[in-house]
Amino acid sequence: MNEQLTLLTTESQNEQTMKIDTASTKEILNVMNKEDQKVALAVQEVLPDVEVAVEFVSESFQKEGRLIYVGAGTSGRLGVLDAVECPPTFSTNPNQVQGLMAGGEKAFVKAVEGAEDKEELGAADLQKIHLNERDTVIGIAASGRTPYVIGALKYAKSVKAVKAKTVALSCNGNSLIGKEADHSIEVVVGPEVLTGSTRLKAASAHKMILNMISTAAMIKVGKAYENLMIDVHVSNEKLKERAIGIICKITGVSYERASQTLEEANNEVKTAVVMIKTNENYDTAKILLNDAGGYVRKAIENYV
Repeated sequence: MNEQLTLLTTESQNEQTMKIDTASTKEILNVMNKEDQKVALAVQEVLPDVEVAVEFVSESFQKEGRLIYVGAGTSGRLGVLDAVECPPTFSTNPNQVQGLMAGGEKAFVKAVEGAEDKEELGAADLQKIHLNERDTVIGIAASGRTPYVIGALKYAKSVKAVKAKTVALSCNGNSLIGKEADHSIEVVVGPEVLTGSTRLKAASAHKMILNMISTAAMIKVGKAYENLMIDVHVSNEKLKERAIGIICKITGVSYERASQTLEEANNEVKTAVVMIKTNENYDTAKILLNDAGGYVRKAIENYV
């Protein structure tokens, strides 16, 4: 093993699990649970750094820019996972939040050998999507040293025609990817239950942080009203029922009226709420929302 790799926290042995190979099922589960409890506390320690990332991303959204996750292996899959959940949750264009993975889409379900070891591939993937100065790139690597991610961050930060904001997310201090980004989040969760298996605590920490970044940024650009998903995409019966329920909770109208207004609003929950709150038609409600920058609360307050 590379000497530099052995020095990483994510590659060190966990003293609490040295005898896990002789443990009972109950003992294995108990020690894993105890180790997992450390994850949320580690994330708490880096919340100021996560806050910076949220500000980067929300600023990108306000400028009609994008959030681009870049990673390899488990880290890449986590980025893709967070990205694909944004359209149904927030009715975003699929291009607004994207996950790029070493080896391409096929690597999500089957490892592509060697894809993560080439810096130029990270840069090339960002070139393909025409990265620009309005975007934010978040490079994800538990080790903090993945060449594919390093190459992507170098390209995003150094190319004068691009100059996108960059964030490095890792689970080791003084990471190599952190040196290539405008800002770094280094969430140190300690040694894994199985040495080097960063799909465990490291991945859990990164999943929590990516959820925070995308959700908080979406809230900041008007994708929530109170704690309700005001911009949920009505694509199936379950989500339609959720949308009707949201309208009822906000406006206090009957199920029937909420359902009818949702249809009149082309299944746009935001628009339906404004229509009911202002007693205006679809076209007027859309104008009110547009003038309010997409914020439902502001649209209603401006009307009143």
